Amino acid sequence: MFLEALGSALLGLALAWAAVHRFSGRLPARGLVLATGSLGAVFGALVTHGALGPGHFVATVAGAVAVAAVLLSLLLRPTSRRLRRSAAV
Repeated sequence: MFLEALGSALLGLALAWAAVHRFSGRLPARGLVLATGSLGAVFGALVTHGALGPGHFVATVAGAVAVAAVLLSLLLRPTSRRLRRSAAV
């Protein structure tokens, strides 16, 4: 379980680092994003491990990365462009 949590934290940190470099203008402070990615991945690993049980390393890490990606997507702000709505709506 320790290796799953450590691997998940590192993958969440890498995912958050990639998000910071790709969407730097649309995310809050870098420290918050990095912490959210790594802690979200650890939480996802714990939930997935609890649901599947021991012996499912790849599935646990995949669940951790999925939870980290979802949490990072919640931090994204909309672009600065405003969308125009149709008058027919």
